Amino acid sequence: MKFPSFGIGDSLVRATLAIHQPPIGSSTKPGALMKTFDFDFNPSQLSLTRRAQWKTTPTAAVRDGAVPEFMGPEPREMTVEIFLDRSEEPDSNDVRRKVEALFSCCETTTASIAAKQPSTPWVIFEWGAFSTARFNAYVSSVEAQYTLFNTNGMPIRATCQVNLHEIPSSTLGQNPTSGALTSRRVHRVVAGDSLPLLAWREYGDATAWRTIAEANDIDDPKTLTPGVELMLPAAEEVGA
Repeated sequence: MKFPSFGIGDSLVRATLAIHQPPIGSSTKPGALMKTFDFDFNPSQLSLTRRAQWKTTPTAAVRDGAVPEFMGPEPREMTVEIFLDRSEEPDSNDVRRKVEALFSCCETTTASIAAKQPSTPWVIFEWGAFSTARFNAYVSSVEAQYTLFNTNGMPIRATCQVNLHEIPSSTLGQNPTSGALTSRRVHRVVAGDSLPLLAWREYGDATAWRTIAEANDIDDPKTLTPGVELMLPAAEEVGA
């Protein structure tokens, strides 16, 4: 699924890539924030992929082929293009530094080695209210193409293709009546967010903001601080 251009660089809300330490133990919540990669220009397009896995076992006795067996959904994948440009500052090394920051997302963190749980960082792509593209992920690959250099050979323009693979969060609740597991989601507050708006986007019901407030111990629903992470209860829990 591809999304058309929204105007490179002219949005008031900048896209970011939050780079976290991997969690320790069995937690599925990203660890401490290592750095925030701020986009110089918002992406001109994103590519999101979702697959369902089926398995077919050939059987000699079946004439028309065996009936496929559904194995389950696969995590989401996203490819985002990042454009870096310092052509107006030819002595800057920002392009090289930012490319190295992206490459570091494919390297094992020192903290995870010390905890004897070696892992690359976890990342979260964030772009305003575009919640469809926001999920915990790992970086599977980074491809950087340098397209302009200064007189000393320092790169001052580059285009990077970054591939993200979703890390599904474990279920956090269970419906005692049906036994069905309910999944919750984490949302990072951005400027302009409100509880009724979040409730409308998540559940299609703005009045469900009270459920979000109770789940996060929010005393003043009129004040949300950008950057704070809120737990959004599963739809099954709303109105329960």
